Amino acid sequence: MDLVVIFKSSNLNDAGLVRARLEAAGFHPVLANEYTANVFGSGPYSIAPVHIQVPAEEAEDAREFLAAP
Repeated sequence: MDLVVIFKSSNLNDAGLVRARLEAAGFHPVLANEYTANVFGSGPYSIAPVHIQVPAEEAEDAREFLAAP
């Protein structure tokens, strides 16, 4: 299965919210690079961006979903 990155963030909380929204909408997101996370100050942030990936066949629809108000 080919995965496509549709969201990047250095904030684990933001990435978690996006992942939850996608799952609730019926997409199949995968959180990647979460192992690079460190805690700085008041919240968890990562050294490298956390990626949300979806199967290639869902990528266009998932991007449209995230862009909708």
